[in-house]
Amino acid sequence: MAEFYADENFPRPVVVHLRTLGHDILTAREDGRANQGIPDPDVLARATALGRAVLTQDRDDYHRLHAADANHSGIVTCSRDADFAALADRVHAAVSTLPSLLGELVKIVKPSTPPTQMP
Repeated sequence: MAEFYADENFPRPVVVHLRTLGHDILTAREDGRANQGIPDPDVLARATALGRAVLTQDRDDYHRLHAADANHSGIVTCSRDADFAALADRVHAAVSTLPSLLGELVKIVKPSTPPTQMP
């Protein structure tokens, strides 16, 4: 299973569900780094120093960081989804197919719901 570093804005219920699936997750809060406004490059550097992939919903920022330098322990970006269990399941499914997250950018997006048909 993957080792993650969840940034301070990542939903706690997703973290809890991923842990039940066997993933090792350290949150920014558990690391004593919550509510400090730590810049994303510093969060990524911390996660990389710990050998953990970042879990975040700050997609644009982390996509730019990856494009600038893929020398990191992994980045998993997620679109917002109120169905926390479904989001955790999508993360689990995506990372379980990879031999390693080292240098990887994994994009998890909420599936589109088909429009309802009018009678």
